[in-house]
Amino acid sequence: MVVRVYNDKEDEIRVTELTATINYYYTDGNVYLQKFFTSTDLPIQIQEGQTSTFYIPFSLPTNIASGYTNVEVKAQTELWDSQPETWRGSDHPTFQQELFIESPYKEQLEDQQTANQQLENLLHESQVANDYKTTMLYVFGATTILFAAVMGFLFILLRKSRVIAQPSA
Repeated sequence: MVVRVYNDKEDEIRVTELTATINYYYTDGNVYLQKFFTSTDLPIQIQEGQTSTFYIPFSLPTNIASGYTNVEVKAQTELWDSQPETWRGSDHPTFQQELFIESPYKEQLEDQQTANQQLENLLHESQVANDYKTTMLYVFGATTILFAAVMGFLFILLRKSRVIAQPSA
C-alpha cells in the first residue's frame, strides 16, 4: 500500500508512526483486527509544502471471507516548534479506504456454478421429455379405452343381430 504524507503546516513536521489497520472476517465468521506498519525507518522529517511517500506492506490470510472491508491509515506526526526548539505533538491524520477482498475460491465457485447450470439444463430437458412421454401415455391409454369401448359395442351389436336373425322353429 502506498501512502503519501503532505506537509501543509508552516514548519517542518516529523512522521513518527504510520499504520494501516484492517478489520476482516475469516470464513468462520470471526472478526479480526490487524495492524500493519510502514517498512520505512521512522521518524522521517518532511519540510513545509513537501510530500513523502511511504509503503505499508500487508498480506491477508487465504481463508479470509470475501467482500468489502475498511482500511484505516493513520499517521502520527509531530510539529517543530522553533521557539523552544523541540518537537511537540501534532495532528494524527487518518484516511479510510474501502477494500474489496476477492475469495481465493472464486474460480472454484464459478466452475461449480457452471456445472450446476449444465445440470439444471439437463434436468429441464429430462422434465420436458418426461412430460411429453406422460402426455403420449395418456393419449394412447385413452385411444385404447376408446377402441375397447367400440369393440365392446360392436360385439354386443353383433350378438343381438345374430339373435334376431335366427328363425324361430
